[in-house]
Amino acid sequence: MNFSFYIARRYFKSRKSHNVINIISAISVAGVTIGTMALIVVLSVFNGFEQLVVSLFNSFNPDMQITIREGKGFPATDIPQDLLREIPGVLYLTEVLEENALMKYKDKQAIVTLKGVGADYQRMTGVDTMMAEGRFLLESGEHDFTVLGYGVAYYLNANLGDYLNPITVFVPTRTGNIGGALDQAFSQEIIFPTGFFSIQQEFDIKYALMPIRFVRKLLDYNNEITSIEIKLADGTDQRKIQQQIEAAVGEKFTVKNRFQQQELLYNIMKSEKYAIFLILTFILLLATFNVVGSLSMLILDKKKDIAVLQSMGATMKLIKRIFMTEGMLISITGALSGMILGGVVCWIQQTYGLIRMGGPNSTFVVDSYPVQMQPLDFLLVFITVMLIGYLAAWYPVHNIRKLNTSMVKPD
Repeated sequence: MNFSFYIARRYFKSRKSHNVINIISAISVAGVTIGTMALIVVLSVFNGFEQLVVSLFNSFNPDMQITIREGKGFPATDIPQDLLREIPGVLYLTEVLEENALMKYKDKQAIVTLKGVGADYQRMTGVDTMMAEGRFLLESGEHDFTVLGYGVAYYLNANLGDYLNPITVFVPTRTGNIGGALDQAFSQEIIFPTGFFSIQQEFDIKYALMPIRFVRKLLDYNNEITSIEIKLADGTDQRKIQQQIEAAVGEKFTVKNRFQQQELLYNIMKSEKYAIFLILTFILLLATFNVVGSLSMLILDKKKDIAVLQSMGATMKLIKRIFMTEGMLISITGALSGMILGGVVCWIQQTYGLIRMGGPNSTFVVDSYPVQMQPLDFLLVFITVMLIGYLAAWYPVHNIRKLNTSMVKPD
């Protein structure tokens, strides 16, 4: 066994001559433990919220989205859809036509974004699993229907099953005179809702899903679209497929994966997570000041031991290594204890959901705080605690020479 580790372990486990040193040592370990546990718990909660948000957005956003670089709409024939379908890993693709419109139900009105989608949309989306009321049905034979975001339905005060009062959709005509009569300035069609989806507020207050043929009829379009949405098979190399799609469609179009479609949101979530990590790290840094005090008092308490070691031929380097090891033992014990406690707390929350979100009538998507533990976070926290512990131990150990230089043999 390493001599410096052996002596440091004896100092760490044995009782000191002054009881206050035992108390300060225990406080040092407890401070590192609590700080480490807080880091693990907070990072895991952020991971849980990030995973929740990603899953919600993934139920609406496609795996890949093709849009034109300049302008808004383009003919569907500009995209070689048959060629895209032949790319290994591409399961479904659908044409999408989006346009802002005014919806009116009885005396209520709302500005919404119409999202006209093709027949394969239901097979490639998760919106049907996020229905708050009704069912996901956009067309039946020649009849067209709409599925509204829950926020849109709220503003319209829309009711399912009200076949006497359809929703009227208005868009400006392409050739009409805006200053003329209402029927000349706007095209209008009626449609009935079959359900309301609830994903995330950004989507819920904005979108109304409907067949693309309905939107084209409303806008007097032939085959124009605003994007192509693609679903990929599970386990495929998305980066490789994205490159193949980009090569197929050419530089005129932009191909975005799910991260790129919500890049700003994901970057903000990452920034918030690491900002909180830095704040808690500073708190942990303050907690490790106890290590400085503990080691300083231990060095004073073991003044006679240092003299004995010096008389036996111990160098300054060896003595410093002993007390540096002592400081690292405090940090390691606190780090391991904190990670174990943090992991237990996270497991309990994952399993039993003890800490709830809101009251019994809460409208949150989940009932309790989501938690997801990641091994990389544990490694990051452990390295951070070790680095802070090393810096905290270095100062008192570096100043041992000033204690009594005549007692210690030079290197």
